[in-house]
Amino acid sequence: MAASRLSGAEAAADEPEPLKPIGEAKGIHPGRVVWVHDRQAVDWKGPGDGHWYEGNHTRQERVDGMMSRAVRELSGEPTVAKAWDGLFRHLNQARGKGAVGYQPGEKIVIKPNWVGMIWREGAVDAETYTLSKRQDYMNTSPQMLVGLLRQLVGVVGVKEADLSVCDSLAYLVNEYYDILHKEFPNVQYVDYAGKFGRLKVKASAVPVHWSCRPQGKTPDYLPTCFVEAEYLINFANLKAHVATGVTLCGKNHFGSLVRWPAQEGYYELHHNSFAKEEKLYREQVDLMGHEQLGGKTVLYLIDGLFCGKHPVDAAPRRMSLPPCNGDWPKSLFASQDPVAIDSVGFDFLRSEYDDFPRRRGVDDYLHEAALAEKPPSGTFYDPDHPLPVKRLRSLGVHEHWNNPTDKQYSRNLGTGNGIELVAVDLSGSPSKASGAAP
Repeated sequence: MAASRLSGAEAAADEPEPLKPIGEAKGIHPGRVVWVHDRQAVDWKGPGDGHWYEGNHTRQERVDGMMSRAVRELSGEPTVAKAWDGLFRHLNQARGKGAVGYQPGEKIVIKPNWVGMIWREGAVDAETYTLSKRQDYMNTSPQMLVGLLRQLVGVVGVKEADLSVCDSLAYLVNEYYDILHKEFPNVQYVDYAGKFGRLKVKASAVPVHWSCRPQGKTPDYLPTCFVEAEYLINFANLKAHVATGVTLCGKNHFGSLVRWPAQEGYYELHHNSFAKEEKLYREQVDLMGHEQLGGKTVLYLIDGLFCGKHPVDAAPRRMSLPPCNGDWPKSLFASQDPVAIDSVGFDFLRSEYDDFPRRRGVDDYLHEAALAEKPPSGTFYDPDHPLPVKRLRSLGVHEHWNNPTDKQYSRNLGTGNGIELVAVDLSGSPSKASGAAP
């Protein structure tokens, strides 16, 4: 194991044991994670060649094809329409609402990861809503969001006004907003400040109760647009993180609160999420399991068009892991299982980087989430009540692949009830063939 980049004061994790699933797999096809790769999705040489989201650098028709294939493979259905109907019905049945599909008028909120636009870090000019630095940062891309919105509006039939896109910590900059708003002008774009046609995030009366039961802290409440929505789509990024090791779907919800994660007076979200130990209470589990967050999530996505390390990289890094072989990752991941998708993302990042994802404790939140009913830390996870009342059950399945070349999990090999990684390469497909089947 390469651990040369870790400092002497930091412990490298032991080599993870492969193909030992823990937890309960979720989804129509339990534990399925779809990985779509398309070398034609991006034509960008890097900083200095404009910006990756401009013009034809990120090709919308290719991204649309990736999104189409992802939901169809995830559901096992031949069309996008049937795929989404299956996803909605499965979630509703799982949460006791019956096997019913999407109903007109129901609201959907999409949570991107726009950490490169965080209001307090100086990357955005708050007076103009333009990027002053981090112009090429690895945020959830506007093209990926357009691809998703095209399906929801054009295929599922969701009215634009019933859709919200919200990252409570971000200024939704013009560079992204103009792309989104041009095609979907009536979608509700909710951000930190609410300027220039955006809506300012507002707190609801629905709290998040941290299962470590901190005392004397200002209560946390979820944004109104999250509570009013019947469904949520968690759209994270494929990134390493200098403190948590990785930042994927679990940590994406740090931007689903109406305050800064380390804001004075509130519970410090970084307290255990940054800890380089094991068998600890993990804040991510409360967010992944909250009835208004994970409890209403119909789809988990990870934008892997670009990859890098937060916050040290101002621009993406190319990926050496096959089949990227020195190119941008140009990938999209999809799952109904929040633990499985982050487990796959972790394996990709750990295999690619020899530093932050290899620290001890990085995947501890996945162990806690997979075994939430009886976690290694002994925590009584119940984010929905002020005192422990009802334990969370397993939030999904966690395991590690056999090796970075084959990328096989126990369901691929028929050896266990863990993850099934469905790999799809659209690189040689014409745009029409890979496009969105209705």
